[in-house]
Amino acid sequence: MTESISQEVLHQAIGQLMHPAINHTLVELGMVKDMALRDNEVTLTLALPFLTIPASIKDYLVNSLRQAVMQLGAEVDIRVAEMTQEERRAFLAMEQEGWDSSVEHDE
Repeated sequence: MTESISQEVLHQAIGQLMHPAINHTLVELGMVKDMALRDNEVTLTLALPFLTIPASIKDYLVNSLRQAVMQLGAEVDIRVAEMTQEERRAFLAMEQEGWDSSVEHDE
């Protein structure tokens, strides 16, 4: 039987995931919401600033979250949602501050 993971271990694993183009974690950017752990099953929401972001970026973010949780030995269900206007404003401000100019970005 798989050993149960703790909320603390889960939050630590998720909290270290960096955005690929912004020098902030997904948690700092407000992109991880509604995280719950029950019987080694994790549910969470990936909040995107816009649902129209390129599929490759969305897939990268979802897969990063999925791998972080699965490495802990838990199952994961990830929902994708759009940020509220207030969340989007905070995200865009942090994006401006933390944009990594060494990464190639599609315009």
